[in-house]
Amino acid sequence: MAVQRKGATTTVKAGTAVGTTRVAPTPGAGPRIEMNQGEPEHRHFPRAQLATHFDLWVDDGAGGRRFSANLVSINVSVSGAFLASTFFLPMGTVVRARFALEEGAAPVEARAEIVREERGPEEEGRSGFALRFLDFSGQTEVALARLFLGMRLRAFTEDYLKSQRARSLPNELERVIDVMAAWELLKATTPGDPWRGE
Repeated sequence: MAVQRKGATTTVKAGTAVGTTRVAPTPGAGPRIEMNQGEPEHRHFPRAQLATHFDLWVDDGAGGRRFSANLVSINVSVSGAFLASTFFLPMGTVVRARFALEEGAAPVEARAEIVREERGPEEEGRSGFALRFLDFSGQTEVALARLFLGMRLRAFTEDYLKSQRARSLPNELERVIDVMAAWELLKATTPGDPWRGE
């Protein structure tokens, strides 16, 4: 199933892999954010426990696909994701990935490399592989950053825009620039990591 032969097309419709369930988004509830637990693909960023569909494929070099699959994530970070799967591709395989962080949202599109796998027993429900994102298309990585920073940025921006300084600026662009400058100043002068809310 995971074997790819030259000139052949392999399509895997895995849907919900063993040990996982399709998690429907709860209105007003975001995914659970966890601190890095040492996995290489999460070294610098926190991860979100998030079950969302990933479309994966490998181009054949002629405009077609020699492999495609639909899997469900167990967690996602700005630098990578872990996907539940009962089939495996060779380590180092570079794939294209497309996924949405919430229903109806524009998809994130990335090129990614398979960097780790776990082949746990089915009853433990932890079987799959980790992707490390190599690059993104069309600045779609901003959607990932918003997943982790969106609530803090919104609260900071709403509060800042109420200030006398922000209200005195002549237009929206100047207010945006001012908010960005204030946020960067806050990061530079406040101990802690804005990605982790410290």
